[in-house]
Amino acid sequence: MREIDELRGLTAGRLLELWREARGIGDPLERVLLCNVRILMEACRFQGKRVYGSEAEALADLTGREMERLLRRLSEGGGAPGPEMEAEAKNPGFDPARFRVLEGA
Repeated sequence: MREIDELRGLTAGRLLELWREARGIGDPLERVLLCNVRILMEACRFQGKRVYGSEAEALADLTGREMERLLRRLSEGGGAPGPEMEAEAKNPGFDPARFRVLEGA
């Protein structure tokens, strides 16, 4: 996954536009993936600039799990992706729940 320092939230209107644009895609899985990747293309930023320039570029870079985590973080308010995502990308055995417990200690 490329470096991302900001997840910029989209307005409800823009989210609706993206969903409507994807609605014509017949295959449900393809529709969901393309709609989600279009959301992340607009939301993922590094130093104020978009990280991904095309759907193909984003799909080639992000795993399904990474997309899910980014979308979840975005739904929680966006901002910086957070240290748990960086650690997970480097260490698949990273436990974010344990991290939060230790962080609060």
